[in-house]
Amino acid sequence: MPNRLFQGIINQMRDAVDRTIGVVDETGTVIACSDLGVIGEVRKGVISAGVFNSSQTCVDDSTYTTFDVLIRPEYAVFVDGTDEASRRYSQLIAVALDQIKQNNDEKFDRSNFVKNVILDNILPGDIYIKSRELHFNNDASRVVFLIRTTQETDISVFDIIQNFFPDKTKDFVININESDIALVKEVRPNVDSKDLEKLARSINDTLLSEFYFSAVIGIGTCVTGIKELAHSFKEAQVALEVGKVFDTERTIISYENLGIARLIYQLPTTLCDMFLKEVFKRGSIESLDQETLFTIQKFFENNLNVSETSRKLFVHRNTLVYRLEKIKKLTGLDLREFDDAIVFKVALMVNKYLASSPVKY
Repeated sequence: MPNRLFQGIINQMRDAVDRTIGVVDETGTVIACSDLGVIGEVRKGVISAGVFNSSQTCVDDSTYTTFDVLIRPEYAVFVDGTDEASRRYSQLIAVALDQIKQNNDEKFDRSNFVKNVILDNILPGDIYIKSRELHFNNDASRVVFLIRTTQETDISVFDIIQNFFPDKTKDFVININESDIALVKEVRPNVDSKDLEKLARSINDTLLSEFYFSAVIGIGTCVTGIKELAHSFKEAQVALEVGKVFDTERTIISYENLGIARLIYQLPTTLCDMFLKEVFKRGSIESLDQETLFTIQKFFENNLNVSETSRKLFVHRNTLVYRLEKIKKLTGLDLREFDDAIVFKVALMVNKYLASSPVKY
């Protein structure tokens, strides 16, 4: 690909430069040239003179300027002559080819393509055209993990995650912003959500044990087809946001396991306000003290079992019954009744959602 790209540019520059110009690779082979008969020629002086060890070198009556520098230069422009004009031509052409190659690499970079897909920066109709150009496996099953760092660190989390998943043909690590990194992972079809959570936990444990910083990880659903990756990414985002509201203790949050919290998070706040006013007709939820709320939480955790809850709270059974009666008097809801318990549980979650100051609708 670079050979054809460079040759096309050299052809356009041929008439503007009054001497032979071309490009050699790191073996000294001419891969593009204004004199087509020279293409394929190996210039031994390039290697012996150490052209790729400096930015510009004059050897064998030509001036060489290296470009495409990552770890070390991969290509060098050559212009016949060693005078000042040759040096300037060489520098200008090197800058132009370097920029063109960078743009071309970005255009044909799979990671950049995947990033554009998950961020909806590419038209749906262009996705399949681009995936064919890149020979992207459209039939593979993939899932998006969104890794969010919870503290500032001098360590490059992106590099760490990339080292965890070195196979860049199957797995893609993408910088979203300063705190979020997306991992697009190829998985086997019908993979179990527990296996995905296990992988996420492994990532988190390694970050904590080896690099001493923590992260929370949201997991989208497994999807097939490149176009569906945007859905998995949005689900991972929702998982993190819902977890931040309803379960701040968890560091691994799967979209599939959000349950009713996902439904509440998507409700308009005006509807949530109306629901709370209907449930707590006798008094607001703020009228319940912390001890009462803690009792309610433990009662739910123990599946509405009075005996088990009183044992866990280290109180007499009658004391717990008295507290439940007090709640019934305040709210009109008897938590020992399944239907009332469901309504109260949802009301507590809705109140927590509103307290998180969501965007108003």
